[in-house]
Formats: sequence, C-alpha cells, structure tokens
Amino acid sequence: MSLHNVDRGNMKQLDLWYSAGLIDLETATRIRVWESEHGRRWPVLLALTFGALLLAAGLLLFVSAHWDQLSPTSRFAIVLSMVASLHVAAALVESRFYALSMALHAAGTLSLGGAIALTGQIFNLSEHWPGGILLWAVGAAAAWGILRQWPQAALAAILIPAWLASECIAFRFFFRLSDTAPAFAGLCALSLVYLGARRSSADDSTRKALAWIGGIALLPLAALCGVERWQYSNELHHTLAWTLAIVLPLGLSYLLARGSIQQWIASATAVVWTVSLCLISANGGSNQLIIYVWYAIGSAALAWWGILESRAERINLGIAGFAFTILFFYFSSVMDKLGRSASLITLGLLFLGGGWLLEHTRRRLIAQLHGGLAQ
Repeated sequence: MSLHNVDRGNMKQLDLWYSAGLIDLETATRIRVWESEHGRRWPVLLALTFGALLLAAGLLLFVSAHWDQLSPTSRFAIVLSMVASLHVAAALVESRFYALSMALHAAGTLSLGGAIALTGQIFNLSEHWPGGILLWAVGAAAAWGILRQWPQAALAAILIPAWLASECIAFRFFFRLSDTAPAFAGLCALSLVYLGARRSSADDSTRKALAWIGGIALLPLAALCGVERWQYSNELHHTLAWTLAIVLPLGLSYLLARGSIQQWIASATAVVWTVSLCLISANGGSNQLIIYVWYAIGSAALAWWGILESRAERINLGIAGFAFTILFFYFSSVMDKLGRSASLITLGLLFLGGGWLLEHTRRRLIAQLHGGLAQ
C-alpha cells in the first residue's frame, strides 16, 4: 500500500518526509487525517473575516443613515452599545466557536474607530484628527493585552505607526514645515521590520500577520520614500521625528529577534537602507539615477535576506521590487528619448525578456531555498 493511495491531496512536504524515511506510513496517514479535519479551514476563516468586516461596516452605515434623526443622548448610547455588544457576543460564543469569537472581537475593535469619530462629533470636541487615531490605537493595544489574539495585535501594529505618522503630517501642515520624509521613512523601515518577523513555519499567528502587513506596505512606502524630498533642518521637532523614525523600528526589531543578533543586524541594515534612501533623494532630480541604483541594491539585498533565512516571500518581494525599479527607470529616463514605435518595441522586449529572466531567477532561488531545506 503506497502513501499516495491513502490521500491524493497536495501535501508534497509530507511526501518528501515519507520518501526520505523520516516518518512511516501510519504516521503520515494520521497527519493527513488530522490536516483534513483541522488544517484546511481557510473557507471558514475567509467567511469569518469578510463577515466581521461587513458587519462592522453595516453597523456604521446604519447608524450614519439615521444619525440626523437621533438626539445626542441616543447617538452616544447607540455608539457605545454597538462596540460593547460585539465584544459581549464574542465572549458568549468563545467556548463554542473560538474563530467566530475572534472575528467578533476584531469587528468590535474595528467599530471602535468609527465610535470615536462619532463621539467627537456628538460632543463637538476639538478637531485634532491624529488624537482619534491615538485613542483607537490605545483601544486596540488594550484589547490585545487582554485577549492576546492576533487580529488585535495586527490592528495595534497598524494604528500605532499610523498615529505617529499622522501627528508628523498634521504638525507639518499646521506649522508649514518643509517635508514629511520622517513619517514615510519610519513607516517603510517598520514595514521591513514587520516583514522580518517571520523566521520559520512554526511562528505564531501574530508574527504571520506582521509579515503580511509588512509585505503589503513595503513597496508603496519605499516608492514614497524616493518621491518625498527630504530637506535638512536642525529644528527640535524635525530631529525628534527622525529619531523616532530610526529608534522605534530598531527597538521593535530587537524585540522580534528573540536574542538573535544575526536577525537584528539584518533588520537594522534594512532601517539604514531606508534612511539612506531619504538622504539620497534629498537633492531631487539630480540624483535620479542613484535612487534607482539604490532601489536595485535594496531589492537584491531583500532577496538575499530571504535566502539567508529561508523565507520565500522576501525573495518574491525582492524580485518584484527589482522589476518595478527597471520599469519605472525605463518610463522616467529612457522612453522619452526614443521614438514612439521604438519605445513601444523596446517596452515589449523589456516585458518579454525581462519578465522571463526575472521569473527564471525567482524560480531558481526558490528551488535553491527548498533544496537547502531538504538537506
């Protein structure tokens, strides 16, 4: 009786372990049965995620549709009960359906942001919009401290940097400052630190969520760091902003490294790359070529980081970053120097040849990565 006759599912890693003699047929069969009963829950999790988001959005839309017809006391009571009822319902179903409880708690924390904004409108509080994000972040952090659930940690990981960046942006517009480069640099550095939170397949859900957040935010934030023109200033608030943009990602990377000096050095190098990108972009258009070279170096370093720590997502992001670098360099510096037909032909060749080369390189690196893991 072969292993493939037991289960024809797509479990290549298990097949490799069985072929190498690391596990016997009985153990492999038991693993397959357990995975079929517990491991393949993504349709349920997807439904719960979208359900929580739609529930929170629907509640906010319902309240806003009847907002003008309610008295201030009724408005505040509805806002308060909306947040509380979600958390109470989550507590009631926790023992029966933990995933649903987690989704309801996440919906309650999401609705907290709308509740804070509506409460400010009800009582005509002074308008300082970053303060609302701060209260939302405090609520998410408190929920994570009590519940220890990864959605609360993910929301706190998004909201706390969003509050710091919004304070920097609001401060700039209020005092007519020159730039907001510290905000974008700090967010980009933090996304790299989040991306480096994952170290193995045994990581908990919080680290996986941080890696997803960092991977999604990295490329847009890196592009903004190259566009935003940093200007030197010796004013106290400017120095403080840059200090926070550097120190906070470094401190978080130290906590996530769990004592691994190698991982902390890699994250610190990523932070240095981000700050250097802002420094290179300080002189504007005169350093365009250097900016693209620095993007290419960062993309290659990200892929190499993925090879060193056996993380395929970093290799994929590094290849994608290199592809976008070549593409934007062509549009900004090469295309306008060619004729219309020549530019289109060159662009087609770039897509065909460059796409094939990058995909070939990506597959070779991934295969090398899996080969190293098999050994």
